[in-house]
Amino acid sequence: MGLLDRLIVWTLPFVPKPLVRYFSKKYVAGETLEDALTLVRQFHRDGYLCTLDVLGEFIHTPAEAEAAAQLYKDILTTLSEEGLNTSVNVSVKPTQMGLLLDKELCYSILRDLAVTAQAHGNFVRVEMEDSQCTSDTIEVYLRLREEFSNVGLVLQAYMRRTLKDAQRIMAAGGGHFRLCKGIYIEPRTVAYKERGLINRNYVRVLEEMFRQGAYVGIATHDETLVWEAERLIEQYQLAPEAYEFQMLLGVDEELRGLIRENGHRLRVYVPFGEHWYAYCVRRLRENPTIARYALNSLLKNFFKREKRQAPPPQTFAVPALSLKP
Repeated sequence: MGLLDRLIVWTLPFVPKPLVRYFSKKYVAGETLEDALTLVRQFHRDGYLCTLDVLGEFIHTPAEAEAAAQLYKDILTTLSEEGLNTSVNVSVKPTQMGLLLDKELCYSILRDLAVTAQAHGNFVRVEMEDSQCTSDTIEVYLRLREEFSNVGLVLQAYMRRTLKDAQRIMAAGGGHFRLCKGIYIEPRTVAYKERGLINRNYVRVLEEMFRQGAYVGIATHDETLVWEAERLIEQYQLAPEAYEFQMLLGVDEELRGLIRENGHRLRVYVPFGEHWYAYCVRRLRENPTIARYALNSLLKNFFKREKRQAPPPQTFAVPALSLKP
C-alpha cells in the first residue's frame, strides 16, 4: 500500500458523511428499493443483466437476519411482478443472514430464500466474505445445492485455497460461480498479495471452471483479465449463454460497453440500502484505490466546472497616446 493509500485509510474516519455520499453516489443506487429499481429498469432496457444487493452485513440478532431475508423476498416478488425476474437476480451475504450467529439459522434462512426465488423463476447468489467465513459458507452452499439449482456461489481468486475449493464444489455438482479477485484484507498465509500472482491465479481458476463446464460470472474491471477471459472463451468455444461478465455499478463504464460490443452478456452489480455509509467506508478502507479513483474523478469534475463558470477575461481600453506636447 502506497503512502497516498495509507493516508486515505487513516483519514477515512474523519471524512464528513456528505463527502462520502458524494464519492458513493456513483457506486450505490440509493437507500430504497425504488432507487435501485429505477436503475435496473434502465439497464434492462439497454440490454444489461443486473444483480441487486441490499447493503448490510455482520448483523447482531436473528431478528435482523429475518428482516433482511424478508426484504429480499419482497425484492424477488417485485422483480417477478415487473417481468424482470429473468434478467435481475439477488446477491446475499451469509453474515447478513446470520452466519456468525448460528450456521443452521443461516442455512434455514437461505433455504427459505431459495424456495421463494424458485417460485418466482429467479436466482440467489451466495456471496463470499472474509476468510473466517469461507469454510462455513461453502458448507451451507453445498447443502443448498443438494436441493436447489437456482443458487450460486462467489469465489475469490486471491485466496490460496480457491482452486481446490472450486474443484471440490464442481465435483459435488455445485458449479455456478461468480469469480472475483477479492477485496477483504487477509494475511499473506491466506491470500496472495502480489497483483500479478492474483491475476495468474484468477486465470488458472477460471480455466479450470470452464474446463469442467461450470457457469461463471467473470467479475472483473481489469482489462488484462477481460482479455484472458475472452481468450479462454474462444479456446473452449463457449456459447454466450454459457458465461457472463460482471462489473460493479459505476466502475469503468467504457470497458463495460466494450465488453458488450464484443458480444458478451454483462451483469451490473447494483448495491443499495440504508447502510450505504458503513459499506462505503469499509470498502474504501479495504480498497483505497477506489477512493483514489473517486478523488481523481471529483477533482477532475471540480476543475471542469470551475473552468466552465470562470468569467471571460476582462479587456481594458488603452487611451490613445498623443505625441503632441
